[in-house]
Amino acid sequence: MTQTLKPTLLVLGFAGFAAHASSGCRDSSARNADPTPGPSVQASTEVKDVALAGVDTSAMTPRERRTWSSLVTVLLAPCPSVPVPVSQCVQESRACGACAQAAKWLARAVRDGASDDQIKRAYKGRFDPSSVKVLPIDGSPTIGPDDALVTVVEFADFECPHCREAVKLIDAMLAAHPRQVRVVYKTYTLPFHARGEPAARAALSAGAQGKFWEMEHLLFERQEHLEDADLERYAQVLKLDVVRWKADLESSAVKDRVASDRKLGEQLKLKGTPTIYVNGRELELEQDESLEERVAAELGVSPPPQEAPPQRPADATSPAVASGAPSASANANRR
Repeated sequence: MTQTLKPTLLVLGFAGFAAHASSGCRDSSARNADPTPGPSVQASTEVKDVALAGVDTSAMTPRERRTWSSLVTVLLAPCPSVPVPVSQCVQESRACGACAQAAKWLARAVRDGASDDQIKRAYKGRFDPSSVKVLPIDGSPTIGPDDALVTVVEFADFECPHCREAVKLIDAMLAAHPRQVRVVYKTYTLPFHARGEPAARAALSAGAQGKFWEMEHLLFERQEHLEDADLERYAQVLKLDVVRWKADLESSAVKDRVASDRKLGEQLKLKGTPTIYVNGRELELEQDESLEERVAAELGVSPPPQEAPPQRPADATSPAVASGAPSASANANRR
C-alpha cells in the first residue's frame, strides 16, 4: 500500500545541505539512494590560501578559506575538455566558462557549513559532466526554439501546488531568454493526486489542437477544480473542438504519452514534483541558485533583475499527441 505522501521537495539548501525545505510535492515511497553524509574531512593546514578573481573570500574564517582553497585545487573543472583543477582553470582563464561559477558555488557551500564529503558529492551532481542525463523529448509539449542553447525539462503534477508556483518561475525565465531557452513538459502524477492524471490527459488533448500551454496554465490556475465537468468547461473556454478533444482524451495516443512520461520519471527515480532538469542536469532549487540563475549560468550571462512574472511568449508549439493531429502554434498567455 502506498503511504500518504507529504509535501516537501528535492530541495537541498546549502544551509545544513541535508535539510529539505517544504517547497515541493514529495513521494515518500521514492527511495533516496544518497548515503548519510559522513563526517567532515578537514582541509590540510599545509594548503596555501588561493585567491581567484571574482570570488570574494574576505568573510571566510581562516579554516573556511583553507577548506575552500583545498577544494578548488583538488576538484576538476566542470568542462571535460579542461582537465585541470577549478583554481587553475580560473587563474589561467581557460575556455571553460563554468569554472568561475564552480569556484563561487564552492565558496557558498563552505560558508554554509557543509562538510567536504557533502560538498564533493553535491559538486559531482552539479558540475560533473557524467551527471548529465540524456532525456527523450520527442512527442512532449515544448515551447521555445528547437535549437535553443538551454533545454529545461519539467516533470509536473497538475494537482501539486508547488508545480503551480513553478509556472511563474518558468514564465519569467522564458520571457528573459525568449530565443535561447526551450521548455519541455513531462506529466508525472503522484499516487495521492487522483485528478492529476485526467488533467494531464486534458492538457495533452488540448495540445492536439495547438493549445497545450493555454490549458496547462488554466489547469494550474484552477487547480482546485479538476473534475470531468470542469475539464470539459475549460475546453469550451479555450474554444476547442470539444467532440474531438473528448475523443483524444480517451485515445491510446494520449494515454501512452502519460504512461511514457511516468515510466521515464520512475527510471530517473524522481522523488517528487516539480522536478526540473536544465541541459540534462537536475536542478535542486538550492537556496543560493534559482532556475533563472542556473539558466543564466548555462548561457554565460548575468541574471536579469527580479520583476513580476510576465506572460509566456506566443511562439510555443505543441506536438500532435493524437493520431493524425497536426502540430500548431500555441498562444500560451495565461487566462
